Amino acid sequence: MCMSKGSDSKMVNLIYFLSNFLNRFGCDFSFLQFLVALVVSGLCLVCALFAVRFSPASFGRKSRSVESDGGGSGGSLRKACSCDCLCRSAESGPATATAAAAAYLNGGAEEMLDRALVVSERQTGASMMEQLVPEITTHALSYLDYPSLCRLSMTNSLMRKAANDDNAWKALYHKDFTLEQDSVTPTNGWKAYYAATRAIVNINAEFFNIIRERSITSMSRLWFNADYVKCVHASGELFTGYNAVIESWQLAFNWDQGVDFQVRDVRARVLTDMAWVTMKTFVDMETGPFNVTNVFEFHNGRWFMVHHHSSVLIDGEVDQQIVNG
Repeated sequence: MCMSKGSDSKMVNLIYFLSNFLNRFGCDFSFLQFLVALVVSGLCLVCALFAVRFSPASFGRKSRSVESDGGGSGGSLRKACSCDCLCRSAESGPATATAAAAAYLNGGAEEMLDRALVVSERQTGASMMEQLVPEITTHALSYLDYPSLCRLSMTNSLMRKAANDDNAWKALYHKDFTLEQDSVTPTNGWKAYYAATRAIVNINAEFFNIIRERSITSMSRLWFNADYVKCVHASGELFTGYNAVIESWQLAFNWDQGVDFQVRDVRARVLTDMAWVTMKTFVDMETGPFNVTNVFEFHNGRWFMVHHHSSVLIDGEVDQQIVNG
């Protein structure tokens, strides 16, 4: 089956020649059959070797071996892509073509190929983030904290678009702070509003750290130097003006033992250049909380405290240190 018509005729002639030759020299018929079978088997073996040699599988192995050596279809694809990229850049202008050629000559062919694949992916809409329903994307991003969400926005353009979505930052704000401001519409978006609220909450926490450390220098830097600043301690005393306020804190810090406050239920409201924070502070859980309000103003690129008001704790066993604190 593997031989052509010409080969069949040649084989018939060969068999006829051998038959006449053997009959002439008196060979028996059994030996003739053996010899004919041997010749036919040899010819079939040769045809089989040729069939295996030039089969499509052998061509596949050759192409794969060429690809492994850096040539073949892979090299053609890279060259075609590189040429295509250079041609497109040439159409854009001489400067773009020069930059693309320089990138290719300096070993940037891999990067150009990757960029081409990314462009192809975007054109076909193959990005998973683009295929998700916006509500699902927002829900998935709500499990991240704010540092992770910021880092996600710096990965690529698609992640930046998803991570900067206003609904994602609104959900994160409600998770980290409060639901009280659900009806608020921030001027610069929820991401900027979250950052401003986070800054105010951190400064408010710094205020209580200063009280624990009893650092009058840090307290002096925290307060805004103005005549209208006010401070109402738990004793009910009102101090007005920067100097009077700092002196009141100096008096409180002069006591031998510090005060460790436990701060709970922190609520912040931030405007353009002003913010206030309400909270409950506990010195002793048995005596109940102090209701505290701190007001801050934004000056010269940072937040300053301008008002502190602590509720008066009516308890005869509370010492003067706690009252002043």
